[in-house]
Amino acid sequence: MEHIDRAQLYKDPVYRFQYVAKFMDFGDEDVAAIKGAAELIKPLVPTVVNAVYKKLHTFDITWDVMAKRHEGFTPTKSVIENSSELDENAEQIKFRKDMLSRYFAKLLENPYDERMIKYLEYVARIHTDTPTKKSKINVDLIHINALLGYVETVLIGGIKSLNLDRDVEYKAIAAFGKLLWIQNDFFIKFYCRDGAEYLETPFPSSTVVAVRQPGILTRLWRFFF
Repeated sequence: MEHIDRAQLYKDPVYRFQYVAKFMDFGDEDVAAIKGAAELIKPLVPTVVNAVYKKLHTFDITWDVMAKRHEGFTPTKSVIENSSELDENAEQIKFRKDMLSRYFAKLLENPYDERMIKYLEYVARIHTDTPTKKSKINVDLIHINALLGYVETVLIGGIKSLNLDRDVEYKAIAAFGKLLWIQNDFFIKFYCRDGAEYLETPFPSSTVVAVRQPGILTRLWRFFF
């Protein structure tokens, strides 16, 4: 039986990643599956990104979040803070689309080393209500959860459209599914009170305990096959 240091799970993002990855059997074979399909998936990224923002534009509660300044965004004009005046061609939406495209590129191209793991944690942190971030964006976990589930669905559809060998297709879908669950775990880290006693920066009072519903990849796999 392997010992897991509970405190390190909350203090060290690399240690946390390694534990969750090992528990989920996300390893070299999964990384190879992602890298192996990368060149075929890259052309699909603009379609996935546009689909994500069309979905976000479907609901006022998610589109309202877009009417905020994103960390790192320096507009040539003022930020549009009224979501009713914001469309998918706005400068701040184009910026976010570019950031999401870069995110997918990193998932496909980068080695899963310490730098990449800390980037996955950073992606989660900048969307949540933590004292150290610079932007005004604070997205409730329910929307993050739903969006990652939607991204998983779109990715599965995209991978299936490539008409890969069935075994290659299964490995790619499984690998991306595990990776998105790991990404979601980093989001949960900033929403959940678990491990609060180990963190240098305390959780804000609005933080709530929440977890992702299990089994979405299994349900999607059964649906498509």
